[in-house]
Amino acid sequence: PASAPHAGRRAIAPRTPAARPAPRPARVTNRRSPLKIAVTLLAIPGLFLTAGLPAYAFSPGAGANHGAASTRSLAEAGAQGVTVAAGASAVTVARDGFTATSKEELAQKEADAKRALAAQKAAASARATAASFAVYGVRAEGDDYPWFDRGTESQGGGLSPLSYYYRECVDFVAWRLNRDAGSTSAPFKWTWSTLTPGGGNASSWANAWSSHGWATSKTPVVGAVAWFTYNHVAYVQSVGGDGSVVLEEYNWMRTHAYHKRTIAASEVPLFLYPPN
Repeated sequence: PASAPHAGRRAIAPRTPAARPAPRPARVTNRRSPLKIAVTLLAIPGLFLTAGLPAYAFSPGAGANHGAASTRSLAEAGAQGVTVAAGASAVTVARDGFTATSKEELAQKEADAKRALAAQKAAASARATAASFAVYGVRAEGDDYPWFDRGTESQGGGLSPLSYYYRECVDFVAWRLNRDAGSTSAPFKWTWSTLTPGGGNASSWANAWSSHGWATSKTPVVGAVAWFTYNHVAYVQSVGGDGSVVLEEYNWMRTHAYHKRTIAASEVPLFLYPPN
């Protein structure tokens, strides 16, 4: 028979060896290269910029037309309305144009400048001539015209020795210019060919003086020719201190006779000084 266990003795369980602590995992050091860090830093702002531009980040379409439409939509969405009062006055914006000067305009300006200079010289010459002729007195007065009894053009008369028609205003004044120059018989110093070769009418005398370069002025002097725009000339017999002039003439009011009158010097458009 099996022997009974000894009384009062406990059974001793076998001793299990103590478990060893688990080994710690080795620390792994993850070192990033500088290139990766730089790429990461550049990518982060790009993400924020993309998120800040929804029109591009979340655009359902692509292309130039769609981009323009999106831009216009954004502009219209952000536009503000302005209400103008009815009483506000309209403002007109002035825009000054720019034009270039052509060759023709430059040539015209140069010609105008030359004419102005010539006029200044003529005025200076006229003032000098006026000073030499301004003898305020009376020359030989009265009708001393040698051909006072000859027939006029309408009466069948011809040309005088001065080559103007008898008893016309131009023939009388031409006679006075010869008389004052000391030429009282043929050959006369001043005739149609030497005075007014461009025309015999009184209306052409001012141009003839200009062509010759002879002095003219608005200031009267004794012995000058009073030239009128209505085809008439007269001889300045005297100059008054009150601004008047005494004229001697032929064919005043178509009478073909000697006449004398006193008028204001301002009524004479131009005085043609004695030729030289």
